[in-house]
Amino acid sequence: MAVMAFPLLLASCHSNKQAVKDTKPVAPDSLEQTAFLQKVNSNVVKSQFVTSKLKFTVEYGPQQVSLTGNLKMKRDDVIRLQLMAFGFVEAGRIEFTKDYVLIMDRINKQYLKAPYSHISFLRNSGINFYTLQALFWNELFVPGRQGVDQNALDKFTANLGDDEVVISLEEGKMSYSWLANQSTGRINMANISYRDQFKGNTQLNWDYKGFSSLGNKKMFPSDMGITLTTPEKEIKLGVKLNYLGNESEWETRTKVSDKYREVTVDDILRRFMAL
Repeated sequence: MAVMAFPLLLASCHSNKQAVKDTKPVAPDSLEQTAFLQKVNSNVVKSQFVTSKLKFTVEYGPQQVSLTGNLKMKRDDVIRLQLMAFGFVEAGRIEFTKDYVLIMDRINKQYLKAPYSHISFLRNSGINFYTLQALFWNELFVPGRQGVDQNALDKFTANLGDDEVVISLEEGKMSYSWLANQSTGRINMANISYRDQFKGNTQLNWDYKGFSSLGNKKMFPSDMGITLTTPEKEIKLGVKLNYLGNESEWETRTKVSDKYREVTVDDILRRFMAL
């Protein structure tokens, strides 16, 4: 039932890692900075489809759950994780589309379907489908935008001068940072931080621990560690991909059967907490 962990990410996306270095910031109009940001942006995988077998793990306090499954993504359209029990029975499904988030508990025939605007952290921080897509695809992003063009690159700052470069973006209470290799421009970590002086800070840290070739073209993240820390809890998710491919013959939308009962975020959280 690891599928039940995802609402914890969605409801309040602090990590122990901090993307901070004592290097001198480069001015936003620096040609050197612009060239590096262009290098990072050029690593974007252009494939329309990415599919893979996956191993999905959840660690929450003393509880640990591990499931296998499938990841299916279509650029600018959908991200789907199918989680299997006993290796062949689909236990849960998580589907991110441009308009909504769908979480299905197939064991208990329950589901949650909600637009991004109904999930407080996503709404307050401007995170939508395209932000989540950038995290899964190892890309820079600007909250609320579909992609990052040359004009959008001007919004970022970078601390050059070390092997690992910190790229930053500040918007209101939100801080976004990426750690990228100066030689390759490949992103090794992304961090989203939401500051609240009354309720405490919350951070989502997304580590890219390994990369594999996708169709003998560019490298795609194949081992991702996701850590959410709020003032009340910390949850860790792991996504390991095997047999990366570009399968395109699959339905991009899940139809929910009338036999399923719609529940709230709180219902799913209570079920997860009862594990």
